[in-house]
Amino acid sequence: MAAMLLLTAFVILLCLAANRVSGKWGLPALLLFMALGMIFGSDGILKISFDNYEATEKICLIALVFIIFYGGFGTKWEMAKPVAVKSMVLSTLGTFFTAMLTCVFCYLVLHMEFSESFLIGAVLSSTDAASVFSILRSKNLDLKHKTSSLLELESGSNDPIAYMLTIVGLSLLSGEKISVPTMLLQQIAFGIAVGVVMALLGCIIIEKSNALTEGFDTIFVIAVVLISYAAAEVLHGNGYLSVYLTGIIMGNQRLKNKAVLVHFFDAMTGMAQMAIFFLLGLLAFPHKIFPVLPVALAIVLFLTLVARPVVVTLLLKPLGCSMRQCVLISCAGLRGAASIVFAIMAMSNGAVLQHDLYHIVFFIALFSVAIQGSLLPWAAKKLVMIEEGGNILKTFTDYQEESAITMIRFFIPHGHGWADKKIQEVNLPAGSLALMIKRENETVIPKGDTVLRAGDSIILSVPEYQAAGDVNLKEIVIDKFHAWNGKTIAELNLPENILIAMLKRGEENIIPRGKTKIKENDIVVIYD
Repeated sequence: MAAMLLLTAFVILLCLAANRVSGKWGLPALLLFMALGMIFGSDGILKISFDNYEATEKICLIALVFIIFYGGFGTKWEMAKPVAVKSMVLSTLGTFFTAMLTCVFCYLVLHMEFSESFLIGAVLSSTDAASVFSILRSKNLDLKHKTSSLLELESGSNDPIAYMLTIVGLSLLSGEKISVPTMLLQQIAFGIAVGVVMALLGCIIIEKSNALTEGFDTIFVIAVVLISYAAAEVLHGNGYLSVYLTGIIMGNQRLKNKAVLVHFFDAMTGMAQMAIFFLLGLLAFPHKIFPVLPVALAIVLFLTLVARPVVVTLLLKPLGCSMRQCVLISCAGLRGAASIVFAIMAMSNGAVLQHDLYHIVFFIALFSVAIQGSLLPWAAKKLVMIEEGGNILKTFTDYQEESAITMIRFFIPHGHGWADKKIQEVNLPAGSLALMIKRENETVIPKGDTVLRAGDSIILSVPEYQAAGDVNLKEIVIDKFHAWNGKTIAELNLPENILIAMLKRGEENIIPRGKTKIKENDIVVIYD
């Protein structure tokens, strides 16, 4: 037992070291975790014989549950909302059509059995959330036209569709007769219902209960995630869909001790990614890859160069995406842990196959993470799709900039709750200090009993803007359906606790006045 614990600790330290040096080498850390597993494996240096698909499936499924949950928890809905339709189309129809095109290729070109072709297409149909999140964050790759948010939402939400297709594929192989429409309806309906209910219950209990002291709320959320997955599975719903929805809803609420939850699950999912990719490498036998190399290489080239680009272009071009954006999204279709876990699920369920499914999918994931993942920053640069000065972390709910002091001007429109009140009576941002008031042609040095008037601009020294976390400043993206679109600041009739601090319009930052009109695609920074 002691030897096993020492070995486990040693592996963790090596994974941490690999994560540290991955940026210097220009390689995704997940690839190095895989490589470490192969080094420890039966064909590697330490010759650890490990071929237990059942145990690996159980460990990886639990790890994947928390990775998918945190993918939802970390998705900032305000940033993702403008591209939500495109992401959902890609994660549903895109996943389905990718599976079908891959199935047809395997059946007609590689002459596989139809049921086996379908299973391979299903297993490889989803992009991998862990790989996409890891590369975007590690390279700080913020992309134009909210492409980063689109990719995050797509990769986080398409695993449930791939899982359902994999279940159908296994049924075809086993000859089991199932009603596909009924199964899909159950998977989706119960997955959504359980995910929403558990998220709402979890938020209510965290906010209302005094029983959850700091630190124990993280344990409570772990229980919520496990119940969300397990309850959906018991009801024949989609557990992955359930935990993803639970994550999105909880992650976009103002929960007590949210910063603690973010740091805990960030570390937990990091550990889960290490475990998954190391185990997948450990389970692989490099000498078994060479016999399947021609088939695996043909599939990955078709998937990368034909299926993904065709599906992305046909689905997203009509929705307003440019060709450059479609090409970049095609390049970001990384396959990784999710596909390999679904392949392990097929192997552990006793699927009788003519080809070595695990090593085919393993090679494809290895190729995808190593080649596509490494070339993604280069492709974004060549396609002129990098948002200069952008910060990818703003698309996550755990984004928080370093604390600093800056100046900001608040305009007080007619009818606002601050008008005709003393400075000491209004709720200024935490840590702020009123420096001066611009009143028509007059400059007023304020005191606590200075009365604010409609039309005043108050200059504050405040902590630097933070887009998320336990702070009061946040961004609202104005789409064409937003109630504020086309209205002036004065027409909004804002409640007392809401103050518009700034408008971001393209490259321009606008300090608002009462007559300033809010337009579509503006980003409104408000103090709430």
